[in-house]
Amino acid sequence: MKKFFIITFLISTQVIAQQPLHLNDAINTALKNSYDIEVAKNNVQITAINNNYGVAGGLPVVSGTGTDNEQLINLNQQLNTGTHIQRRNAAGNSLISGVAGSFLLFNGMRVIANKQRLEELEKQNQQYLNAAIENTIATVMTEYYDVVRQQSYLRTLDTSIRVQQQQLNIVQAQVSVGLANNADLFQTLLDLNELLQSKQSQMLIINQAKTSLLTTLTLKPDSLIMIEDTIVVDSTLMLDNVMNNLHNSPDVAAAGIQITINQLLEKQTAALRYPSVYANSGYNYNRSQTSAGNVLLNQSYGPYIGLSLSVPIYNGSIYKRLQRVAAINTKNAQLEQNIVVRDNTSNAVKNYEAYENSLQQLKTEKESYLLAKQLLDLVLLKFQLRVASIIDVKNAQQSFENAGYVLVNLSYAAKASEIEMKRLSNQLNF
Repeated sequence: MKKFFIITFLISTQVIAQQPLHLNDAINTALKNSYDIEVAKNNVQITAINNNYGVAGGLPVVSGTGTDNEQLINLNQQLNTGTHIQRRNAAGNSLISGVAGSFLLFNGMRVIANKQRLEELEKQNQQYLNAAIENTIATVMTEYYDVVRQQSYLRTLDTSIRVQQQQLNIVQAQVSVGLANNADLFQTLLDLNELLQSKQSQMLIINQAKTSLLTTLTLKPDSLIMIEDTIVVDSTLMLDNVMNNLHNSPDVAAAGIQITINQLLEKQTAALRYPSVYANSGYNYNRSQTSAGNVLLNQSYGPYIGLSLSVPIYNGSIYKRLQRVAAINTKNAQLEQNIVVRDNTSNAVKNYEAYENSLQQLKTEKESYLLAKQLLDLVLLKFQLRVASIIDVKNAQQSFENAGYVLVNLSYAAKASEIEMKRLSNQLNF
């Protein structure tokens, strides 16, 4: 009995130091701290930066060059006039500089296809971000309600412990007046200790469930939190509504965008087989100077403008093969989307079956739980009147604990299935 009060005191002291945590606060914290969401945001930012005509190859390219060489020249020249020039280690300088610009005029619409692909990549990464947000919310809700589930079963154990304590008080009173023997007292104490051990084990399960939740929230795993909530299941979900909204899933949308991306890659690959036309313009400056020789200074400078044409004639059919590979990749992207839709459809059906089955069992199990509690109170009263035995009380306690365990697990199973169906159909709300 003293041990029971010590444990109760320790639990009460721990609760006082804990911070309350509500579902909305947990979700908002996870959305703020999640590494997965942060990575997805960074990927969106990267694709937004790359979504530019310059990256696609549609803007002019301008470059400047410059070379300045100092040299020593050993000169030996025989001119047709009969003049002979011979000089050793004559100083010379050569300066070449210029600015050149090139602008793509045509390459089989490859630039346009590439720019469209960059736009689709940005959209796809936005869908990946949406998926990361949905997954994080679903994970937080599932882990949050797991803590609620384990705490609910702990309350069932607490009720059973209180009944056991009442039974112990009755047995002690009976022993003191000679109506019971020490065997009954010892058995009652053993049963109480067993329940206290079960409570300690359940507290470990609760603490580990809280640690998992705190890890998802990216908080210190040893933080003290207090969750006071119940599992309320949305019993209005219909399978048709879920199935009709599966196409809204970010995973399905991202897979659909991948098909478009691969189709644009097909166009880019096909454009490799077309001629490329560039407009070229620039300004050149050339200067060459020597201290000996027939030409002491040669200098030229000025702007230029022109066109360049590149026509692929033969390269071992590489471009043709690349185009065929790109077409196969598009088919694979379509198959990947079909796989995502198939798996999401299967998961939706399986979760709805579990959801519906759990709801049906909940109606009966709630009645069973109330009946088990009434039976436990009745058997304890009969035990006090010496009409029931210790074994009868223990059997009633086990029935009550089992009913509480089944009830809370059915509630959690229904809630978990509800969360998953809403995630698959992009209907999560909190």
